[in-house]
Amino acid sequence: MSVQWTATALESGRLSAIERCTDLAVLSAHFNALRSGGQGYLEVRLSGSEFPLLTLGFQDDQAVIHLFDDAGRSSLLVGDGTAAADSVVQVPIMDDLAVISGNFVLAVDRAWALLRNFIQEGSPGELGEWCEL
Repeated sequence: MSVQWTATALESGRLSAIERCTDLAVLSAHFNALRSGGQGYLEVRLSGSEFPLLTLGFQDDQAVIHLFDDAGRSSLLVGDGTAAADSVVQVPIMDDLAVISGNFVLAVDRAWALLRNFIQEGSPGELGEWCEL
């Protein structure tokens, strides 16, 4: 199964402008390399489809997943209790650090497992509860 994605470039630490179409193994290797560096950002969509698009931004062991259903609608996946609901965390979104409520923070391993599930199943609705922005 192929997936279309872009991510933080390993060389520059900036979001790559080039979208790749690869199998999940190549994306996994890239994610693992980012993970060893402590932070990163990915945008993932299924091949042949502009939407839905999922993004994953992470720093250390904390991650946030955004869902873009179409060009005008986005949602955040409700967190798993990794961070206190009244706290804030910073995670990379594109090339900037964004401040996100602890309500939407997931453990990075869980976030990666959910992203892989989206790629394999093709539906973001099964990943958990979404909060529309």
